[in-house]
Formats: sequence, C-alpha cells, structure tokens
Amino acid sequence: MNSEAVYVDKPSLKGLPQVSDRMTFLYLEHCKINRIDNAISIKDESGTVNVPSAMISVLLLGPGTDITHRAIELAGDTGVGICWVGEQGVKFYAHGKALSSNTKLLQKQAELVSNKKMRLSIVKKMYQIRFPTDDTSNMTLQQLRGREGSRMRKVYKIASKEWGVPWDGRSYDHDSGSAADDVNASLSVANSCLYGLTCAVVHSLGCSPGLGFIHTGHELSFVYDIADLYKAEISIPAAFKIASQSSTDIEGDTRREVRDLMTKSHLLERMVKDIRYLLQDETVEMDDAALYLWDDIKGTVANATQYKEESK
Repeated sequence: MNSEAVYVDKPSLKGLPQVSDRMTFLYLEHCKINRIDNAISIKDESGTVNVPSAMISVLLLGPGTDITHRAIELAGDTGVGICWVGEQGVKFYAHGKALSSNTKLLQKQAELVSNKKMRLSIVKKMYQIRFPTDDTSNMTLQQLRGREGSRMRKVYKIASKEWGVPWDGRSYDHDSGSAADDVNASLSVANSCLYGLTCAVVHSLGCSPGLGFIHTGHELSFVYDIADLYKAEISIPAAFKIASQSSTDIEGDTRREVRDLMTKSHLLERMVKDIRYLLQDETVEMDDAALYLWDDIKGTVANATQYKEESK
C-alpha cells in the first residue's frame, strides 16, 4: 500500500451526505487504518479495503488498531465520529469529535438544560417517547422514573420469555469488562455500539454530549439520554437473541445483529429527528458560514466586518 500522503481539498459541509444518510457504524480491530484520497483505507493480514469516509457515521476502534494522522484528519473533515472501545467492543473508552460548525442546537440545548422548568419539559418529552400512549404532562419526575423502571423490568421479562434466556438482572464489572453470563456480555457489546452511534449523531448535529437532561455529571450524559430511548428495541432484543443461540462469537454476532436492527429500524434518521424534536428545532441545517457576532438587539450580526461607531 502506498503510504505517501495524498492532499485533497477539504469538502464543503453542503457537499457531504447528511448524517441520517450514512452507515450506522464500522467496528475495526487488529488493523492499520490510513487514508487513500477521500477513503478510509483498512489493512490487515487478509488484505486492504477502502471505504468512502463520507458514508461512515462512526468508527469503533478496538484493540490492535493503528490509525494515522491523515486518517484522523479525513475523519474530521468529513464528519466521521471516532470511538475507542475495549476488546470486542465491550467497553466504551473515549470518543473523537465529528465535524460540526453550526451551534444553533448547542445554544438551544444549553438554554433548555440551564432552566429548571424547561429542563423538566424536555425530560417529560423523553419519557413520552418511551410510552407514547400515556399522558406524562402532569407526572412528577419521581413518578416518571418509577414508570420507566416498571417499563424496563417488563421489557427484560418479555425478552427473557421470548428467547428462553434466564434473566437475573444486569451484572457487569465496568473495570474489567467481564460479565456474569452470555446475555450480560452481549448487552455490553450492544450498548457500546448504540453509544458509539449516538455519540456520532450528537456531535454531527453540533450538540454537547455532556449536557444531559435525565443523566447529569458525566461527559456523555446527553449520549446516555438519547441512547436510552432505543435500548428496548435495539440492544436488549439483540442481546437476548444472541444469548439464546449459544454463540461461540458473542461479541461479533451481537455487533452484526445490532447493525441489522439499526438499519431495519432506520435508527439514524429517527435519532436525528428525535434530537431536533426534543430541542424544539427541526429546521437547523449545516451552514458553511456559521460564525457570527452576538448582538443584544438583533441576535446576530455578520462576522469579519469593520463596523463603524453608531451615533447616540
């Protein structure tokens, strides 16, 4: 493989596919990741594969991955999220920021999370997505948490019965990455994939992963808020299905099952729509000219302009 750097013009934001049009995620381990023009080049002992970077939402980098500076540069230019995960994807270590130049949603997110009344309204909208047939408008936060707890216990019970897999609760050692049984091991992998995709979408929309509404105090609080909306239909059924099959490759089979469920349910498109619905702005588009000056009367004014002093 030719390792010589190939310099190409940075693509414009308008020329890139929307995040909702991209693949969900691509998990890699024990390989060399480089850049060939505008493609991510992946090389291992079996050969080399080139994947157009603008079609990837997030790269999940497992053990043994060696990525070049040029590949990272390309990922940044084309809005590819990068997450570093543990062996077979069972732990979520860190993430790299994807491309974003518009802060409208971020400003709205900060406004909503900083106001107690507004924040509670977003929390209620999040719970409303979970149980759409119930009226959550008059419920307290404590009542909503209790309702969600009951719903999740029912989800696990149904999945256990459907796939014939015993369920004694979540058992997972975060420090070692080990799980008590196959279904817990599969859940860890499925959730890691879901977090990776969510993190990429959050960054791609220009939101902050740390400004959560339900979760708080963690750098990925908002990521956990959004991912929790889909666990009942993505990671939980995937984990119980794989655990029921006595798989010899739980991690790999889980990732493939999660990938298929994400594609089948159009999760990327839904996630973008849901985040914009929650933050009360479904119209924000990516903009090349996203830098303005704040004005206390007009809101914003043009940047890079030599203004004249106004007469009093």
